[in-house]
Amino acid sequence: MQRETVLPNRAGVNWATSTFLVVFHLCAVAALFTFSWQALFVMLALWWVAGSLGIGMGFHRLLTHRGYKTPKWVEYLLTICGTLALEGGEIDWVVTHRIHHSHTDAAGDPHTPRHGRFWAHVGWVLRGTAQQHGEVVMRRYAPDLMRDPFHRVLNRFYWVPIICVGLALFYFGGWSVLMWGVFLRVTLNLHFTWLVNSATHLWGKRRFKTTDDSTNLWWVALLTFGEGWHNNHHAHPRSARHGLRWYEIDVNWYGIRALQLLGLARDVKLTSPALFAPQTESAPLRRAA
Repeated sequence: MQRETVLPNRAGVNWATSTFLVVFHLCAVAALFTFSWQALFVMLALWWVAGSLGIGMGFHRLLTHRGYKTPKWVEYLLTICGTLALEGGEIDWVVTHRIHHSHTDAAGDPHTPRHGRFWAHVGWVLRGTAQQHGEVVMRRYAPDLMRDPFHRVLNRFYWVPIICVGLALFYFGGWSVLMWGVFLRVTLNLHFTWLVNSATHLWGKRRFKTTDDSTNLWWVALLTFGEGWHNNHHAHPRSARHGLRWYEIDVNWYGIRALQLLGLARDVKLTSPALFAPQTESAPLRRAA
């Protein structure tokens, strides 16, 4: 697809966000000098909790696209897990992603690579929206979440859960567990998430002929628990399953399916297997049995 040139919405430097990123990157490097097996296992466990349960299953497929429904307590629990990734409050995250789908790789997309590869990966955080939206924009793009008092409060104080987790990690495991479980994990997971914005709009394969540049990239899917099947997702954005073939590993889908088998997820939206062949238009959704 030939790329059109669009100008990014460059604001001034987001100093608070930029300072946060510098501090966390420095601490992530320092964490490498405090290795312990306990710290590694804690980091991997929290990576799954925040990245899969929180961002993939919670922020993305549940809150943003409503690809399935859960009891409120499950929705709130998954949302709290998502805050541990430190990618901003859930309402701001959802608004950013809904804007992305409304203007994918066109004027208005907050992080398209058509503004530049660095911009798509982290530049939009340093000088763009950085998950920060005003009341009017939030009410326009996320009226469902803005009506929920829990989400409104947590969106403002999204940093509280990770502080509580960090204090617990330090108390029970010491500096090594804290450095790996918070600073190194958050830093790595931020880059993994940003790869969906950058790499999966630059390289990879395209099963569906969408109007954007989205691609499927297996190694990004592995790092993000299934979010790297991005062309599949853009073709069928409400589908709770992104890995459409058996070999397309989609841990987030496995988690949603587990919730469904436990009776904690319903109205699960999927694409029909008969429509997995390349399309020029998105196929209709069906409900999982």
